[in-house]
Amino acid sequence: MYEKLMSCLESIKAKIDFKPEVALILGSGLGDYADEIKIVDTISYNDIKGFPVSTVKGHKGRFVFGYVGETPVVIMQGRVHYYEGYPMSDVVLPTRLMGLMGAKKLFLTNAAGGCNPDFKPGDLMIITDHITTGVPSPLIGKNIDQLGTRFPDMSEVYSKRLQNVIRQSAAECGVAIQEGVYVQFTGPNYETPAEVRLGRKWGGDAIGMSTACEAMAARHMGLEVCGISCITNLCAGMSDTQLDHKEVQETADRVAADFKKLVTSVIQNM
Repeated sequence: MYEKLMSCLESIKAKIDFKPEVALILGSGLGDYADEIKIVDTISYNDIKGFPVSTVKGHKGRFVFGYVGETPVVIMQGRVHYYEGYPMSDVVLPTRLMGLMGAKKLFLTNAAGGCNPDFKPGDLMIITDHITTGVPSPLIGKNIDQLGTRFPDMSEVYSKRLQNVIRQSAAECGVAIQEGVYVQFTGPNYETPAEVRLGRKWGGDAIGMSTACEAMAARHMGLEVCGISCITNLCAGMSDTQLDHKEVQETADRVAADFKKLVTSVIQNM
């Protein structure tokens, strides 16, 4: 896996000489955010030998290199999910690759279902912690010693400093913000009402199909991590509405303007 990572890194370095400070992974509804920054260059995932390619509709599938204000960033415009059939090592390969490019901070965003009854569709939530009992750890298998230790500490996956930055930025932008624990399941099916109840009993506030595995891989490498979920719907069993991806996309699009404003402020305040 380390050799595969280095091969991908060399492929990128052959195309662009750029060192990001912040890596940003865009979730549903934020895909076009990367088109609005000061772009230096883009690289399609298809042009990186051995790189996993996103198959989800609405995910462009490319790295965008540029600046948010004065901050150099690399943006994943389209992430890879475990439910697409890739091994977990491939799912987190892009995260590790951005760390090897030079990024010291990882900013994760996603669309998620709310399992906290106090949440409503359209809320934005600071991820304070996560639960990954429903997916395999990306660190299973032979440890990549060049990236991090065999048994990494996960007592503070989501940086308390960066959580405070998000709170400060939300206040400056006039954007209401929730806080909570993110639970990752495999997908692609939405969870059953019983699974949602289980997630809530575990202590979860939002449920999704990404993000937590990326955060673990980043912390293994020593990156500082933060994350925001867009609550696009209430989870199964919490309303009379059947769940579908169209609803997720519509809600994400509705709050996209506030989400983008907040993301920009957080990156500039990091």
